[in-house]
Amino acid sequence: MKAPAVSHMPTVETERLVLRPHRSDDLDAYAGLWADPAVTRFTTGRPLGREDAWIRILRYRGHWQLFGYGFWAIEDKACGRLIGEAGFHDLKRDIAPSFAGTPEAGWMLLPEMHGRGLAGEAVSAIHDWGDSILGHASTVCIIHPENAASIRLAEKAGYRLETRTAYHGEPTLVFRRPRPGQ
Repeated sequence: MKAPAVSHMPTVETERLVLRPHRSDDLDAYAGLWADPAVTRFTTGRPLGREDAWIRILRYRGHWQLFGYGFWAIEDKACGRLIGEAGFHDLKRDIAPSFAGTPEAGWMLLPEMHGRGLAGEAVSAIHDWGDSILGHASTVCIIHPENAASIRLAEKAGYRLETRTAYHGEPTLVFRRPRPGQ
């Protein structure tokens, strides 16, 4: 099932965070996020340059238009600083077994923001939104087996290990979370 395309991307607020659409003026902060080796260690495996960061912003904006869901920029309410991202996408990954057509959750925070419960707050918010809007029977997420913090966060959000596989030559865990009531 596909969520309807949207012309307006929602903003989701939590106690300490604002999850909002990415903006063109996010580029400098966003490029800084993705240039950090600690951020990319378990995702791309290498820091990204400014151009790649810009392409990600464009991809996320377009995802909302095509699928009716996407990724949000995470802003710290207290200071207005961009501190990460979280949301859903369908990247049609070349992974076996395929989960194309199922929204894939993802999240990332600046390392200095870890340990404060902010990632859990963001992940809870995206799933609250997704459970009420997406209409899919489940969501998935992929996590590198050494990323213990993300594994714990996924499990806390209701994900359960579905399979162990490889993606781009790296060991990868695929987790699935049924929509509540399914």
